This record gives sequence, C-alpha cells and structure tokens, in this order.
Amino acid sequence: MKDMSWLMVNVRSLANLKKKITMEFIDLKTQYNELRESINQRIQRVLDHGQFIMGPEVKELEDRLASYTGAKHCITVASGTEALLMSLMAIGIKPGDEVITTPFSFIATAEVIVLLGAKPVFVDIEPDTCNINAAFIEAKITDKTKAIIPVSLYGQPADMDEINAIAEKHKLIVIEDAAQSFGATYKGKKSCNLSKIGCTSFFPSKPLGCYGDGGAIFTNDDELAQAMREIRVHGQSKRYVHTRIGVGGRMDTLQCAIVLAKLDRFDWEIEQRLKIGARYNELLAGKAITVIQRPDRSSVFAQYTVFISERESIQIALKEKGIPTTVHYPVPMHLQPAYQELCCPECCSESTKAANKVMSLPMHPDLTEANQINIINSLLETY
Repeated sequence: MKDMSWLMVNVRSLANLKKKITMEFIDLKTQYNELRESINQRIQRVLDHGQFIMGPEVKELEDRLASYTGAKHCITVASGTEALLMSLMAIGIKPGDEVITTPFSFIATAEVIVLLGAKPVFVDIEPDTCNINAAFIEAKITDKTKAIIPVSLYGQPADMDEINAIAEKHKLIVIEDAAQSFGATYKGKKSCNLSKIGCTSFFPSKPLGCYGDGGAIFTNDDELAQAMREIRVHGQSKRYVHTRIGVGGRMDTLQCAIVLAKLDRFDWEIEQRLKIGARYNELLAGKAITVIQRPDRSSVFAQYTVFISERESIQIALKEKGIPTTVHYPVPMHLQPAYQELCCPECCSESTKAANKVMSLPMHPDLTEANQINIINSLLETY
C-alpha cells in the first residue's frame, strides 16, 4: 500500500487556514458553464422552431443514443420511471404476473410493477457490489414469472450474462434498469444494450442528465420498439387511432436538446468518472470498505459509495467540514410500508445490512483532485 502520509499533511495544512471548504455533491453548475454556449444555442433553436412536443431534436437524440449504445432502437420517454412502465406494458405484464427484481434500488423499479397489478418478487443483493445476486434468481421463478429487472446500481451493470441465461432457460424477458449506468460497459458492450430491453433516466443528477425529467428505452426488437412508440403517445398507431392502451410518455423537445448538447462532452465526462472512481479506490484501499467494481465491466459511478458504521454521526461531521454526503438507499423496498407484505424481513438480509451502512461521497466529472483528497482525508480523520 502506498504511503499516504503526505496527503494527511496537506489536508492538515489546509485545516490550519481555518477555512471551511464547501463543495457540490453533484456539480451541475460547472458543467453548465463549460457547455453554456452549446446548451443555449440548442435551447434557442427549439424556441425558434416552436415544436416543443416531438420536435426534430427528439429523433436526432434517439439516433445518436442508439448509435452510442449499439442498440437498433431508442425511444425517448418522459422519465426513467416511464421507461420501465412502458417496457412492462409493451411485453404485456398484467395483474397476477410476477416480475423478479432487487429490493435495493429506487422505489420506481418496483412501483411500476405494482401499478400494472403485477407482483414484484425480491431477490437479495451481492454484499460487495449491491447488485442483484444472480445465484438466487432461479429459486424465485414460478409459473407466474414473466420478467426480470436487474438494476445497474451505482453505475455498474449486474451479472447480465448469468441473468440472461436464466431468462432464456425459463422464457422470460430481461429489462435492464440502467437509470444510473448510461455509459458503462459490460464485457465490451454498452449498458442499455445488454438484454432484450434497457431503460435509462436523464434525471439531472444522472451521468447523462437533462434539466428536468427524461428517459429512454433501448431494444433490438422491432415489434417491441413499435409498441413502445405507440404506448408513449396514448397507444396511437396514427393520429386518433388508438390500437393499444398507452400513456402520455413523451420526452419534451427542450430536454432532448439539452441532452444533445451534453453528449458532446459525455465521452470526456465518462473518462473523468473512471479516473475519479479509480482514485477513490486507491486512496481508500485498506482504510475503508467500498462498493466493489467487477473487472469485466465498468462503473460510471453515478454514486461513489462506501460502507460506514455510525453513519449519521459521520455525515454530520463531514457536513461541518463542508462535505456533502447522501444515502442510496436508507430503507430497502422489502421494508417499505407499501411493499413489506411482499417479502419477509429476513428474506433480503444483505439488502438490509447495506441500507444501514451505505454512504455516497461527492462524485461528478468536474471534481478536482484537491477536493477529492480533502474528502478522503476528512472521512478518514472522522472515521
């Protein structure tokens, strides 16, 4: 292990200045300042042509995103939640069906299943990656199971080969919830193009975000793509002809324009995320337990997450030093009041343990090395 004493000296020297350092958990202001001209031009173009719903930027973005992931089809939608909901609608999920997923994710993953009258069946996570444990999935499959939704948590894909193999064996459909992992890779392939369907989110804090809500669905299946395009416009196959049940699920032209501007910087941002994540790993090696990244895939570090005892007191101490932290997620879904009847408390023990210990540190592509060193040493001094 490298001698890190010089880092401690540097931070103590800064501390002697008795100046509280403040920083952003996710710095969207710096990103905007770098992209100001491009973003403003894109927005102005939409204001000038006035096609605020399904304007030309929608197809332009879909074409670029499909090319980026390698998927045949990209369908932009109103949010990451809508992407999941519309995907389940497209494959025909109905009341009484079961969908296997993880309890350790944002609530939307299970919420969309319940909204269609189906039942989310929770499978516990791997303790080191916090992703769904593929080894436990097959035991939860019944004759009612129709799909599996693995979540690429914190920006890292789950064990997609194993999950796809199980799905193929049992004739199930896999929907990757890639809300946090757009830009990540798995064995050389892009997240969102790792299964039958991939869904992502463009919520502002995501690795690729807009300035409101937005999302996208990816598939190589022509029939599913057509169904999804119809579902997002109230089930219309053509104007005022409704061939299926749908929703109002379109992504606004303005939001598409913003994502298009951000795509010009996205490759650089992914490189920075990988570099910053690797530096966190190096600086914390042997000093704190962190979420592990598997060697055959990458994480875009939507969050950089550590496991911490006495989390609340440490968060307070770091906040006093000007360092923001957050918790993704403090209550797993199988313990949420609205969902706890679906699973016994003991069934997902690793998810419960993780929920009590995970804490995410500042992570964004514009995080400076000096600020990162300050974060690490403040954490270690406190911990």
